[in-house]
Amino acid sequence: MGKLQVDTIAAIATPAGAGGIGVIKISGPSAESALRRLLHPQRQPDRLISNKLYHGFIVDPQTETVLDEVLYTLMRAPRSYTREDVVEIQAHGSRCGLNKILEHLCGLKDIRLAQPGEFTKRAFLNGRIDLTQAEAVAELISAQTTPAHALAARQLQGELRRRVESMHHEAEQLLVKIEVGVDFPEDIEEIYQADDLGHQLVTGVIEPLQRLLTAYEDGHVYREGVSAVIIGKPNVGKSSLMNCLLQKERAIVTRFPGTTRDFIEETVNMGGVPFRLIDTAGLRDTEDDLEAVGIRLTRRQLDEADIVLFVVDGSSPVTAEDEAIYADIHDRDVILVVNKSDLVESPPVPELPDRFPARDRVTTSALLGEGMDALKEAVLRQVTGRTGPVEVPGIVPNLRQKELLQRALEAAHFTREALEQGRSPELVAVDLQETTNCLGDVIGVTTGDRVLDKIFEQFCIGK
Repeated sequence: MGKLQVDTIAAIATPAGAGGIGVIKISGPSAESALRRLLHPQRQPDRLISNKLYHGFIVDPQTETVLDEVLYTLMRAPRSYTREDVVEIQAHGSRCGLNKILEHLCGLKDIRLAQPGEFTKRAFLNGRIDLTQAEAVAELISAQTTPAHALAARQLQGELRRRVESMHHEAEQLLVKIEVGVDFPEDIEEIYQADDLGHQLVTGVIEPLQRLLTAYEDGHVYREGVSAVIIGKPNVGKSSLMNCLLQKERAIVTRFPGTTRDFIEETVNMGGVPFRLIDTAGLRDTEDDLEAVGIRLTRRQLDEADIVLFVVDGSSPVTAEDEAIYADIHDRDVILVVNKSDLVESPPVPELPDRFPARDRVTTSALLGEGMDALKEAVLRQVTGRTGPVEVPGIVPNLRQKELLQRALEAAHFTREALEQGRSPELVAVDLQETTNCLGDVIGVTTGDRVLDKIFEQFCIGK
C-alpha cells in the first residue's frame, strides 16, 4: 500500500470555465501557513477557528497587490476530507484569477500542485475511506443518470465495503483454522473439521460472493453505460435517427450518400441507462480514400459495441448492401430499425427477408420523429431485460471490483473442492489465501502502489 504523504498540495477544485465561485483546495501540514502568506497581512485574524468561514483578500505575496476578495475556511486535522489540515478558498470564478492564486501558492517553497485524485488518495491512505468509497467519489462526479448517481452515493456510504469486509473476515478466520492444522498436525483431527470448514466457507464467503456478482450482472449498465452503434448502408437515415434520439442536431444530414466520414459519439439517457450512441459511416465499397477511413473506423466501433441498431430503408426493397452488412452483424445483439416509414403507404413495413431475424424490429420515421419511444423501449429491453420504472440493485460492484470478486469466488470453489476431497491443509490454504487477497484488494487492504496509482490517475485534479 502507498505511503502517507507529508508534503502540502494545492489545486483548483471547480471545473474549467467562468462561474460565480471558484474553489481552491490546499491539504497538508503547511496549509494554514500557505493561506496566511497570501492573505492581506492587516486583514486576517490572529487565530483561525476550525470549520469557520472567514472573509478576506488574497494578495500577491511580493507586492501585496490585491488579487481577489474571497471567503476561506480552515479544517484542522483529523476532521477534514483528507484527515490533514485542509484550506478551501472561495474566490470569484474567473479561470484567470484562480490560476493566478494557484500560481502564487505553488510558488511557495513547500507547496506543490496536486496530482489527479490526490486529495481522495490521501483520504484513503489516511484511513478516512476505503478503496470502494474512493472509487465511488469518482463515480459520483461522472454519473450521467439518476440510477448511476444513486449507486455511487450508496457505495460512498460504505455498503459494499461492509459486505466485502464481512467476507474478508470470514475467509481470514477460516484460513487461521486451516493454518493451525498445518502447524499442529498431531491435533489435526480435533482442529481440522473439513465438513464444518466447508459449510462456513459456503455461507460466509461463496454465497455472498455469488449475490454480489449477480448484482453486477443485473445493474452494471446503469453505472458503466452501453455502447450502441448505428449501422447501415449510406443514406438510410442513420444520422437523422441519431439526431432524433438525442433531440438535437448533432450529425450532419444531407440527401447525398457518404456524408458521415467519421464516427460521431454522444451520450443519451434511456430509462436511466447512459447509452453511448455512435453514428457511423455507411458500410460499402468505395474509392473515396476519406470515406474508406471512416468505414474502417466503423468496423472497429462495431467490434466493440454492446448493441447494434441496424437501419434499413423501409421505402425501398432490401438490397445486396443491406444483406452484406447483416452478414457481418448477424451474431451480435441487433435491433432492426426500419426507417423512412413516412414514405410508405399502408402497410408501412415492406416485406423483409427471413434472414434478418433480429431480436427486435422497430418501424420509425426519423424525419417525423415517429417510433422513437418504441425504439427506446426495445433498446432498454434488450440491454436490461425489462422496460418500465428503473429498479437498480442496492449494491453494484464496478468492473475492477467484479473481476476481483470473480477471482475470489473461483479460488473459494477450489478451496471447497479441496476440503471435500480431503487434501492436505497446506494445499487448501493456498486457494483460500487467494480468496482473502482478492477480497482485500477490493477494499484496499492489500492493494499495491501500482494499482492505486492507476485508480487515482483517472480522477480529475482537485479531487
